[in-house]
This record gives sequence, structure tokens and C-alpha cells, in this order.
Amino acid sequence: MIRILASYYDKVEQVVLENAPKFAKYTSPTIQKEILHVIASKVQRKICEDIGDSKFCIIVDESRDESKREQMTLVLRFADNEGFIQERFFDLSHVKDIAALTLKNEIYAILSRHCLDIQNIHGQGYDGASNMCGEWKGLQTLVLNDCPYTYYVYCFAHQLQLALVAASREEISIHEFFLHLNFIITKVGSSCKRNDELRATQVAEIARMLAIDELETGTRANQVGTLKRDGDSCWGSHFNSICSLMSMFGPTCLVLENTKEDGSTYLQRGDANVAHKMINSFEFIFSLHLMKEIMGITDVLCQALLQKSLDISNAQNLVSATKTLIQILRVDGWDNFLESVTGFSKIFEGRGRRKRDHVTVEHHYHFDIFNATIDVQLQELDNRLGEQPIELLTLCSALDPKDANKSFNVNDICCLVEKYYPLDFSKRDRIGLKIQLKLFEHDVQNHLKFQNLSSIAELCRRLVETKKS
Repeated sequence: MIRILASYYDKVEQVVLENAPKFAKYTSPTIQKEILHVIASKVQRKICEDIGDSKFCIIVDESRDESKREQMTLVLRFADNEGFIQERFFDLSHVKDIAALTLKNEIYAILSRHCLDIQNIHGQGYDGASNMCGEWKGLQTLVLNDCPYTYYVYCFAHQLQLALVAASREEISIHEFFLHLNFIITKVGSSCKRNDELRATQVAEIARMLAIDELETGTRANQVGTLKRDGDSCWGSHFNSICSLMSMFGPTCLVLENTKEDGSTYLQRGDANVAHKMINSFEFIFSLHLMKEIMGITDVLCQALLQKSLDISNAQNLVSATKTLIQILRVDGWDNFLESVTGFSKIFEGRGRRKRDHVTVEHHYHFDIFNATIDVQLQELDNRLGEQPIELLTLCSALDPKDANKSFNVNDICCLVEKYYPLDFSKRDRIGLKIQLKLFEHDVQNHLKFQNLSSIAELCRRLVETKKS
């Protein structure tokens, strides 16, 4: 790196490496760490200057590094003097444990060391671990007790994914289903030979169905694909995994059947036999369809919550609509769902496979799996997508300038001040606020520089540019 720098700058080349004075090459680990420390201090000082006396939010996470030491990262989010929303990595600190009190004390120590006022913290964002979000002794509660406006807003997309995870773990049958799903896809997808066989079987299946006019033809129709594996960090990938297996259910069964007969080792034949029994069981097919229904309903919400620019009002409506559709599935969807599952099952029975033990215990499938899984899902959505953060963000969205300030609402903004930030505004400020907001509404409608804005961040910058902030 030093050589590259020297090739670009003559002054650097004159004083580094072979041209450096004796014992002054500056390449020892100690010297390099000192240089990095100086650079880091300058960066931190600049961030503190940008924040000044303004309000800011903290984002914190902790993890164990390669040396098995717990490290806490601190990110600061704020609006700078030019109105730009900034999100800056600020510090990395070793902590002796991840108890909420330890993390709080370390955060306060870092901020105090850099002369940042604790009372200026106006928001906090962490993950869903109990030591972070606990209602009684979590980090968010300890900070909120000291700073009354450090409202904790947890990532909605992550909350939704945790709700789906909880639904799978609480119901034993669904938990087993995902274990079996992963096992089946691994056994078929981990081998190049079986992947090739799967594609060849798909091609033959598509040709057979086209010959009897059971498939539509057209551009991008009847594509040959492969089974998709799920990922732990993205629950939406489970939906893709389920859909890929359903679209290739027949070819997958055939590949497993061939492998259990012709596998090169006893281990391959044994695993294929186990996977073949799993995929052909009625309970697996039932759970496959059930999770496709539930995750199909929640997928739209999941995709909306993952958007970089989140429309809180639409997200709130989507949450409500998602709960309603899941409830409708529970109350009125059983008969159609069961018919769909049994119809799917009979298709593959009719191709020479053994008959399955059909729905001889309808009560078990209807109430112990279908209703129980949906009930857990609804409960988790209610618990995790709480009212306070949604109300706070909904009121904030009244300042959103897009669509010609369609969301602007004087009463909502006054409510935001009265309910969430009363001490930030004096009594006189609160009395004059409504009049100021009406003047603001009139001004932005007639000022060219406030037209066609698409976010609160853009509005923030424009207010600073026009000296109206």
C-alpha cells in the first residue's frame, strides 16, 4: 500500500521505505496502530462536531470476535448542519459481558468521553435479544429511564421474521416439517449428479404435461430450475424453498426413489429412503401447503418492510390486512385447504406410488396443526408489531412531503409533540406550534423549492437550504 501511494505522490516517495531515515519506516505494528488511532480520533472528533448540541439516535449491537472477546459496536444517527441524515460508525469497545447494565455503562462512558450529552439521545435501535429489548431490565428500558425520549424502535422486518420463526418453533409438527424440508433439499441438491437428474426429470415431466395440454406455453413459462435452500438470516428464503419444492415435487420424489435403489453407497441409499418416506407422508404434504399459505400471505408484508424507504402508513395497513387474511384462513379456509392438499396428494398417488394413510384423524390436522399454527402466528404478530412504535412512526409520517404533502396533518404533529416530546417544547412553543404549522403548510405549497420532495430527509435538507428550519 505504501508503494502504491509512493507511485502517485513524489513527496511521499521521498520519505518512505528505502528513502526513509534510519529506524523510521513506520511499518511496525505498534506504529501502524498509533497512526490508525490518530486517524480514528480525528474521525470521531469530526462526527462530534457535526452533531454539536443536536439530538441523535444510537444503534448498538454486540458480538464475539475471533479471539472470543465480546465487542460492542456503537453507531450514531443524526441530522448534520446542512440537514443531511447521517449514520456514522462511532466506536468499537470490548465489554466483559453482554448484560444490559454493562452495555449501558459502556455506551455512557463512550459518549461522555467525547463530550456528547446523554440527554440528547432521542432514539435507540437494537436487535430483539432479551438483554437489549427487555421490558423491565433490557438495555432499552435502562436508557429510557435516564432519557425519557429515547424511544426504542425495533426493525419491523426482523420482527416479522421472528414471528414466523416462533410460529414454526411453538408448533412441534411445523418445527419437524422444516427439519424434514431442509433434509430433503440437502439430499437432492448437494450432489451435482442428483441435480442433473432432477433437471432431466423436470424436462421429461414438462414434455409429458405439454403433450396432454396441462401446461400453458409462452415466454419464460415452464422454466427448468432447482431446489432452493433456505437461509437462517432471511426467513423469506423459506417461502422460496417451499415454493421450489412444490413446483418440483414429482421430479424430487422420482430422484429420491432412484437414489434409494441405485445409490453408490449404503449411506446414500439409506438417506434417500428416509427422505423419500418423509416427502411422501401426508403430514409433510399438509404442512408444506399450510406454510405456503401462511407465508404467502405474510410475504407481501415482508417485502414491504424490507424496503429502504419505508412508508409507515402503508406498512401499518399491510400489518392489519395480513392479520385479517390469516384470520379468514383460520375461520373459513379449512375445507378448501383440505381439498387442495388431498388433491395434490392424490396426483402423486396415481403415478404408481404407494397409497398414504389419508386423513383418518381430521381433528388432529384441523385443530392440532392448522388452527394451532395460525393462532401462534396471529399471537406473535400482535406481540411483536406493538402499538407504541407504530403510533410514533405514524405520527412522524405526517411530516412526509411526498405526493404534494398529502400526509401533512397539523393535529397529528401537535399530538406528536404533546404525547411524545412535551419537554422539548416550552409552553409558549406548544401554543404557537399550530399557527406555525399552518404557515408552513401554506408556504410549502407556494414555494418552488418544496415541490416534488419524496422524503422527510429531503424536506430537512431543503429547510436548511432555504433558511426556514
